[in-house]
Amino acid sequence: MPTIPLTVRGAEKLKTELQRLKTVERHAVIQAIAEARAQGDLSENAEYDAAKDKQGFIEGRINELEAKLAAAQVIDPAGIDAGGKVVFGATVALEDEDSGQQVTYQIVGDDEADLKLGLISISSPIARALIGKAAGDVAEVQAPGGLKSWEIVDVRYV
Repeated sequence: MPTIPLTVRGAEKLKTELQRLKTVERHAVIQAIAEARAQGDLSENAEYDAAKDKQGFIEGRINELEAKLAAAQVIDPAGIDAGGKVVFGATVALEDEDSGQQVTYQIVGDDEADLKLGLISISSPIARALIGKAAGDVAEVQAPGGLKSWEIVDVRYV
């Protein structure tokens, strides 16, 4: 399995979710299965079927998180010195060349991405267009509304 880049914050988020699934959710679904089993005939027991489905989802998510964490390459953006270039973990201030609108994004792993928080996935079109560029460069991104040009105003590693 190829390595999966994660920031320190992203790795902690996945570890927290994994811990919650193993210690809270797994035990709750086992209890729900036991209660549904106590009701008798399992062939027509919707609660039992729902609890088994939920158990399957939880176990699948646990396996997925364990695999991602095992393959993770945790990168601390504060420890990066990329000479002002945009790299994984960098926080980039951009200005739309058409509208003058300014936005700030941090380039993070796929599991950490949350546009509302300004976290964009390394595999997103805008992140791919930014990688390797520096302040003053222009990145062109094919967006659903057409080609957009963003000028890189600042690159920080925080």
